[in-house]
Amino acid sequence: MAQQDDLRVLSLIASATEIVCALGLRNRLVGRSHECDYPPDVGDLPQATQPRFDVHASSQEIDRQVKALSSEARALDALGVYDMQPGALRTTRPTHIVTQSQCDVCAVSLRDVERAVAREAGCSAEIVSLQPNSLADIWEDFQRVGDALGHRDAGARLVSDTKSRIDAVGEAARDLPSKPTVAAIEWIDPLMAAGNWMPELIEIAGGRCLFGSAGEHSPWIGFEDVLRADPDVILLSPCGFDIERTLADVPILQAEPRWSSLNAVRREQVFVADGNQFFNRPGPRLAESVEILAELLHPDRFDFGHKGEAWVAVPRSA
Repeated sequence: MAQQDDLRVLSLIASATEIVCALGLRNRLVGRSHECDYPPDVGDLPQATQPRFDVHASSQEIDRQVKALSSEARALDALGVYDMQPGALRTTRPTHIVTQSQCDVCAVSLRDVERAVAREAGCSAEIVSLQPNSLADIWEDFQRVGDALGHRDAGARLVSDTKSRIDAVGEAARDLPSKPTVAAIEWIDPLMAAGNWMPELIEIAGGRCLFGSAGEHSPWIGFEDVLRADPDVILLSPCGFDIERTLADVPILQAEPRWSSLNAVRREQVFVADGNQFFNRPGPRLAESVEILAELLHPDRFDFGHKGEAWVAVPRSA
């Protein structure tokens, strides 16, 4: 393990960057992924990755490109959805590289990171790979990063503090008389429901998740599935999209003739949240994610001040 004065951390996923900073090690970060943007000052760090698809394309086209790249990688043992920037390891000289093996669409794959390290002469960085499928996995990842970077106690405190905030919301929501059904949508075109830790967060915040199972990858669904379930609440928080970008996709759903017949639409219980900053990042701000869910599900009981900043309601006529 590197001495603390020599610690140089390259983070290749946004949630890991937030974990490292929450451990008090912002000054040990030497590089970031193209998606790392919080805390805001990490934008000053060298960018070590880049996407191989057009991030400004339509949702349908992004999905097509990502699936094609993923299929190519599997068939030809080629690069996945993201590239390491040429010379990134030489420039940053990391002692530790934090990445993930949970989803090849979320960040540079573990295999590609290992290849990059093997190619770079003299690079002996320790690779810390995270695999956050559930809340329990996320707590283990917090501790794993803390342990790997020589800050075991800080890792334990981060786990305890984040869990305490989430548990406080869960305790307040435990005895609510009504727990609405929720369709949490992680991609709009085509439709994908939120899985992994999202069903757990929804339950904690006083809702009942209709699609997706705790600890399992997000499932593709059809509009017919939404019609049959007829949710009380629809939450749109596509992976990697902020509120403005998601609102631009809402007309895709509204173009479906049966959209207006849904219970959530009739009752104006359709919401857009910042899926890029919250929900889809398995880091410390999952505490804020639970608060956001509690606010929009039970506005008469919870108000943490996130409305308008982290989530907005979608008027029926919008």
